[in-house]
Amino acid sequence: MDPRKVAELKGFVQMCESSPDILHLPEMSFFRTWLHGMDATIPPPPKTKGSCQGGCPCGPPPSTAPPPESQPPVRSENEESDLEIENEGVIEPDTDEPQEMADIATTEVTEEMMDQANEKKVAAIDALGEGDLQKALDLFTEAINLNPCVAIMYAKRASVYIQMQKPNAAIRDCDRAISINPDSAQPYKWRGKAHRLLGHWEDAARDLATACKLDYDEDASAMLKEVQPKAKKIMEHRRKYERKREEKEVKDKQERIKMAREEHARAQREEDARQPGGGFFPGPAGFPGGAPAGMPGMPGMAGMPGMAGMPGMPGLGELLKDPELLNAMKDPEVMTAFQDVAQNPANISKYQNNPKIMALVTKLSSKFGASPQP
Repeated sequence: MDPRKVAELKGFVQMCESSPDILHLPEMSFFRTWLHGMDATIPPPPKTKGSCQGGCPCGPPPSTAPPPESQPPVRSENEESDLEIENEGVIEPDTDEPQEMADIATTEVTEEMMDQANEKKVAAIDALGEGDLQKALDLFTEAINLNPCVAIMYAKRASVYIQMQKPNAAIRDCDRAISINPDSAQPYKWRGKAHRLLGHWEDAARDLATACKLDYDEDASAMLKEVQPKAKKIMEHRRKYERKREEKEVKDKQERIKMAREEHARAQREEDARQPGGGFFPGPAGFPGGAPAGMPGMPGMAGMPGMAGMPGMPGLGELLKDPELLNAMKDPEVMTAFQDVAQNPANISKYQNNPKIMALVTKLSSKFGASPQP
């Protein structure tokens, strides 16, 4: 057998012994099947925790530790929501400080630095084959610092972070790799796997689909088939939520329009009632049929000389039988002056030279047996 392949296999076995969780990664399903077929005993998977993700309106991830996977699936906090997502295999996000990333714009890479970076990369791959993840991580970091312009270098380091269960660090490396070369499939593949570990089902489906589109990969395709149903369920849930929200907004808008129309109609009725000529005798209160005070049923003439407290004053019905008085009351100018004098009898002096006004005052005064006084 090829000694190199034997060494790689030995390194893989050592890695599984030091970190049995690796056996429960989605991409190791074929290996678990083979082990079961050999009647091998596989350590139980670690209890993982997760929360509903993907940008749906179920609320933000909980600040405290989520329930273990043995408990019922996460349920949306929204009363209208019935979203349930199985979070098997989801882990808690890593919170380490961001990893080293050299400044591409300011780093001048020489041919010697490029050669050294390639040597570090080869050594990192060897360490990875031996199962020494930390050594592989350190060597990839040294290679990146020597030559920060190679996208695949970040993707390689991201693959190590995935094996170390540090998906957020892997996402940061993949973001940098994609910014350098958006047509490389590897960063999308590893970022998709990182999102899958975090339970970001929509992001995972999007990245894995992009990876397969750029360069088909069986491993990425298998994981894509796993996450797609969950991503679709979240999208359908969001559409349902948004549809209900839009329906509520339309209903609220219609209610506001109805209330505005009713308020406008009420204000218009009040304005119409206040306009002169709204009745035969619109008084200060602005209602039809109002009349000056001091006359029975005609408030508003209380202070006119000779109009109040006189015995034998005629009633409103008798006044309305006088055609001359009735026609005068239909004149807007006469009615305006009439209301002015009704509110302040002293204002009669302003109309001494207006024959129409004085004719009405004279007529009313004669009805009450008194003479107008300026």
